[in-house]
Amino acid sequence: MKYFKFKKYYVLIILIMVCLFLLVFSLLMKKDRKTTNLENIIKDSVIEVNKKISIPINNIKKSTIKRNKLIKKYEKMKEKYEKDKNIRIENEELKEKISNLENILELNKNLKNDYINANVIVRNIGYFYNEITVDKGLKEKVKKGMAAMTSDGLIGTVNKVSNHTSVIKLITTNDTNNKISVKIKLDDHYIYGLLSGYDTKNKYFLIEGIANNENIPMDSLVTTTSLGNGFPSGILIGRVKKIKKDNFDLSRTLLVKSDVDFNNIEYVVLESGDKR
Repeated sequence: MKYFKFKKYYVLIILIMVCLFLLVFSLLMKKDRKTTNLENIIKDSVIEVNKKISIPINNIKKSTIKRNKLIKKYEKMKEKYEKDKNIRIENEELKEKISNLENILELNKNLKNDYINANVIVRNIGYFYNEITVDKGLKEKVKKGMAAMTSDGLIGTVNKVSNHTSVIKLITTNDTNNKISVKIKLDDHYIYGLLSGYDTKNKYFLIEGIANNENIPMDSLVTTTSLGNGFPSGILIGRVKKIKKDNFDLSRTLLVKSDVDFNNIEYVVLESGDKR
């Protein structure tokens, strides 16, 4: 409301100024004619009013120019920040890829059997924790049943093979038939069990079928065996984090946490146990 009142008075002042200006102009048209005291007073008044009004108008113009410059400067800084931000994100992604590749190369050095490096090319969101597709197949000597792993441990087994691609069934799958023989490292020997499932809520692998009642320390290593799997023994699955017992203390289920980030798998190594 105050804004509209100010605008109204501002227009009125401008109209008065215009009228006075026209009056003075008409009076001054005759060069030989002497101006009266009244005319001089009006002329001086108009000049003074012009000065008074021109000050805020000039200030507004200066403020507007300054504001526009600041806006342009802000937009340039924002654009530069977005570019820098994208560059930083790209650099982080490249660092992560380089780190993953270095870890894969280190894993290659430690493998005893023939191995094949592969890139993940398909991961269906509907089967995100069930399977992935890689860019190696029969032409690259991939075989069904090969172990698939990253530098952090086992991720699954080759389930289907075509000429240049392979489907890997992940060990996080909800397929109850996907059981894998495992062993738990104690001081000087192993005890055996079966990896029988995955708790998607708490991110634990379930190890069942423990054959005896020996004490199993927390963080004990759980690795693969070569029993009935057709792939190498000794691939890391994870570490024991919890132990559940039944009501009669007759059976135990080990809850095992893997170091693998199953949400972010880009490179895998495929290895067969034929030579081990």
